[in-house]
Amino acid sequence: MEIQTERLTLRRLQESDREAYFDMMSNPNVMNPVPTLVMSRVESDANFEKHKIADFVVSDKIILAAITKETNEFIGVAAYLTNDEGDPEIGYRLREQFWKVGYGTEIARALIDYGFEEMKYDIITADCSISNIGSVKILEKTMRFSHEYWSEEYQCFDRRYVISYLEWKNQKPTNLLR
Repeated sequence: MEIQTERLTLRRLQESDREAYFDMMSNPNVMNPVPTLVMSRVESDANFEKHKIADFVVSDKIILAAITKETNEFIGVAAYLTNDEGDPEIGYRLREQFWKVGYGTEIARALIDYGFEEMKYDIITADCSISNIGSVKILEKTMRFSHEYWSEEYQCFDRRYVISYLEWKNQKPTNLLR
């Protein structure tokens, strides 16, 4: 599976991504807004191995590396997950030095486009902590707010965003390259 956008390639994790993945997963500025604890080298490596082979055939998630086309640099991850209600969910996490340049929005739109066009989803959701202002801004641009709830897993209040196939179909085309 590979998804192309104007500036990024979303592809399966590769061994060459391991160091940058650890840089992301060990950074408290990246992990705290989730909120989740930073990972040690051992934890990050184990998580990397698990996600490198993640596939809907054997789990409820697919994790993709986000790579810049210009520099071929690992900037973060993009994901298809399944939420607590069994609906498809998108997710993303970026290394701190790649924040605030539009990559999060580009990834979210690409995942939504691919989810409807190729995976044939009827609905796509995304969840984020209400205190994760960056993700809230991204999701408010790409989806509609559904509701807030208490997340037992992360011990915080989360917001759920949603977009249906019909809502997506009535929007202008986004940034997925055909």
